[in-house]
Amino acid sequence: MMLLATDLDGTFLGGSMENRLRLYRLIKQLTDIQLVFVTGRGIESVIPLLNDPLIPRPNYIIADVGATVVNGLTLDAVEGIQGEIEQKWPSPYDIRTKVLENTSVVYQEVPQQRRCSFYYDTETDLDNIQEIAKSFDCDVITSVDKYLDILPKGVNKGSTLKALVEYLHINEEEVLVAGDTLNDLSLYDTGYKGVVVGKAEPALSTYTAAYENVYHASSPGAGGIIEALSNLERFQKYAKSVEEREMKQSKKASNQLVVVYHRLPFEQETVNGKTIRVAPKSPNGIIPSLLGLFEKGRSGIWIGEEVKQKDNTDVPNQLIDEDNYPNLIAATISLSKRDIDQFYRVFSKEAFWPTIFSFVDKAKFNHDDWDHYLKINRIFAERIAKEADQDALVWIHEYNLWMVPAYLKPLRPDLKIGFFHHTSFPAADIFNIIPWRKEIIGSLLLCDFISFHIPRYVENFVDVLRSHTPFKVLKKINAAKQFLTYSCALGVNEMTKTLDIDGRKIRLGAQPVGVNMEKICSIIEEQDVKKYIANTRAQKSTTTLSTILSVERLDYVKGPLEKIHAFGEFLEEYPEYRGKVELINICTPPSQGMKIYDDIRDEVNRAVGEINGRFATMEWVPIQYFYRSLPFREVVKLYAISDIAWITPLRDGLNLVAKEYVAVQGRISGSGALVLSEFAGASVELPYAILTNPYDMKSMKESLLKALLMPKDERTARMNRLYDQVNYYDIHYWGKDFVKELEKSVK
Repeated sequence: MMLLATDLDGTFLGGSMENRLRLYRLIKQLTDIQLVFVTGRGIESVIPLLNDPLIPRPNYIIADVGATVVNGLTLDAVEGIQGEIEQKWPSPYDIRTKVLENTSVVYQEVPQQRRCSFYYDTETDLDNIQEIAKSFDCDVITSVDKYLDILPKGVNKGSTLKALVEYLHINEEEVLVAGDTLNDLSLYDTGYKGVVVGKAEPALSTYTAAYENVYHASSPGAGGIIEALSNLERFQKYAKSVEEREMKQSKKASNQLVVVYHRLPFEQETVNGKTIRVAPKSPNGIIPSLLGLFEKGRSGIWIGEEVKQKDNTDVPNQLIDEDNYPNLIAATISLSKRDIDQFYRVFSKEAFWPTIFSFVDKAKFNHDDWDHYLKINRIFAERIAKEADQDALVWIHEYNLWMVPAYLKPLRPDLKIGFFHHTSFPAADIFNIIPWRKEIIGSLLLCDFISFHIPRYVENFVDVLRSHTPFKVLKKINAAKQFLTYSCALGVNEMTKTLDIDGRKIRLGAQPVGVNMEKICSIIEEQDVKKYIANTRAQKSTTTLSTILSVERLDYVKGPLEKIHAFGEFLEEYPEYRGKVELINICTPPSQGMKIYDDIRDEVNRAVGEINGRFATMEWVPIQYFYRSLPFREVVKLYAISDIAWITPLRDGLNLVAKEYVAVQGRISGSGALVLSEFAGASVELPYAILTNPYDMKSMKESLLKALLMPKDERTARMNRLYDQVNYYDIHYWGKDFVKELEKSVK
């Protein structure tokens, strides 16, 4: 049986998150380790730790610098010891009054029992305070030239621990104490084996330098305790448990990775009246890809927002999936529904969204909403600053969090910050319409690595910089390795890779998000899905009907109305295709509360009704329109049976639907044709797609006709080439490539 008696702040709660988890996991797994918290905090401030699922519950708590001792499970006082301490404690009001009247110290406004605590500085007359304490038969304890405690004579952390060890009849050779400040000195004076953790207060290290019972660790916090377990022979058997677990994990990266995303990697469901967390249902693969970065034991934190619980309690940090991601925790930022609506559904969608996609006539700029946006970004930055390890890598996602670097860098200059834009990035004359453009660019320039989907967006960003600040281009690279250059609307020949701005090097990147090939393949291999695909394709082979598929979210950016009008004109101009083509149009509704999309929804509904009313027969309906979100499994089946994917957004940062269609068709050796807007970012990645201009009705109709008339052999050859591209640059390639580029900024 071992007893670990440890200080909290800077010791048990200190060090890297990975080392904390290693120590906490060890204590939870080994029942022969008794844990005692020994802290200067009052019991009230320790209680929140007892509700933290990551932290093991202590068997006992010694609080108030030794003046309080309770059972850690019940919080009942250990009466035999507590009674003796009570008898020694004079009136705290008399002590406080006399100290404040005769010295310059400041009383600590914290919960205190059987102690009086003050703040002091190097100018304080400690001899005077010693005399006052002596007059009340009390002792003075100081720490880090800041904290001063007056306690009953002979009462301190060490004396109370010694009484507890005797009370529990524990072998003194099995006790290990740990601390990091002079406040903990009495723990080592007990004669028990001890560890002074790394980065401890120098005064403590100096005082204990000659103590034969004390090991001085180099690792800070929890890492120092683990180091002591490995180096103190009596406790090495416990360290072996940590080492055995680590041997099962692959070599881990050295820097902690902090993912900052507006979504958490799980969703909430209510089961039997209780809220539980389940894996996300979204098929886009971004969350699984990011989680995959932690599969080999990499240390990480995922910071995201969630609607505040009804009881307004903060959600404690928790492991996401200990078996698959042993060192990854979720840190939840709880926001009210009103905050989330104003931040995301109103301001971001009304101000930034239309500007990003060059629909400036739809942009609404509200300065009060901007102030609220700054408030939320500051909350995210402060949480990152609080949670991140020293020198961690921080990966921030999306324009919702543009201002996080501005708040984060001053708080934590040691962090390396990467930023990825999941949307497009507009030309300078569009972006500069934003009233707060200077603040946003200033914030982004505090990042070490800034990435976009395609080279065109990188160059747009560089053009924006030209209107804001002088800089030097240190490196350019050829874009042709992965992207089209001169042959499409968004092509560029060269891409800026490294900038120098006021002596700081900033790396830029083009890293288009890939599809989740694993998920797609697993769905295709399901027996009922395979059977459905085979049966439907067999039936279609006996008819002349061609299925045209469109899948998009309802958004003016996606051009849903333009597509419907183009299809109507196509049927008008090419009557021979009436009854021989059908358009399956899946239109996913926007998030609840997005009023800005009501008009476009109504216009699309009318247009579909007019075309179906005009051209439909008893045997054929030209447009099958679904205004709802379909399960991804059903969408995969539609990808498989469709002859043409007609993906024609007016603007799109990338467009994963196009890639998903290619992934499914390629996987089943299909011969589908992809018609893709040249204003979708994916167009520069997919050279064998049929590109179209969604602003030109003639181009829309002719590209559709080209897909319908294209020989099967050519369609098959094109699809095979597209599949090679999509399969290679999948979602996992994207995630690993971003982190690799961010890690280069550390060197």
